[in-house]
Amino acid sequence: MLIGYARVSTQDQNLNLQNDALLKAGCEKIFEDKVSGARIERKGLTEALDYVRSGDVLVVWKLDRLGRGLRDLIDKMQDLEKRGVGFKSLTENIDTTTAGGKLIFHIFGSLAEFERNLIRERTVAGLSSARARGIKGGRKNKLTAEQIELMKKMYKDKTIPIKQILDTFKISKSSLYKWVK
Repeated sequence: MLIGYARVSTQDQNLNLQNDALLKAGCEKIFEDKVSGARIERKGLTEALDYVRSGDVLVVWKLDRLGRGLRDLIDKMQDLEKRGVGFKSLTENIDTTTAGGKLIFHIFGSLAEFERNLIRERTVAGLSSARARGIKGGRKNKLTAEQIELMKKMYKDKTIPIKQILDTFKISKSSLYKWVK
């Protein structure tokens, strides 16, 4: 059974073009969303993914209707494949029920993984380079070195209440104990 999914980004747009194409392709049931693709929660897509069964084919007008990005699209495709559900994109002419369609999609998956690995390598290299120059990552300290020394002296003076130290430096109790240890 061919199951369609159509999505537009705003309430002002209409689904007619996509629905007509999905009906022409032979979809027996069509699920719809009028919400940005960037949103994680898409009720129509969730219903479509819950509805399809092994042997069904999920059909979209365009690839970008299904996934929020390449990684999200690949993840959805892998889930469909595990469940024995095919996928068709009418505009890009991708059909994972054919050997050629599967090949194209696996190439997309390989490119997405390659991109993730490049990003990871660049991040690690950038952090190493920064450390070599003496730059520490993370948030900047709220207090200067002088303020930290004064805070430690105040803490050692048992006559000064903890609350007064916290209020003076506008810090939390956990921050105080982090600095005095």
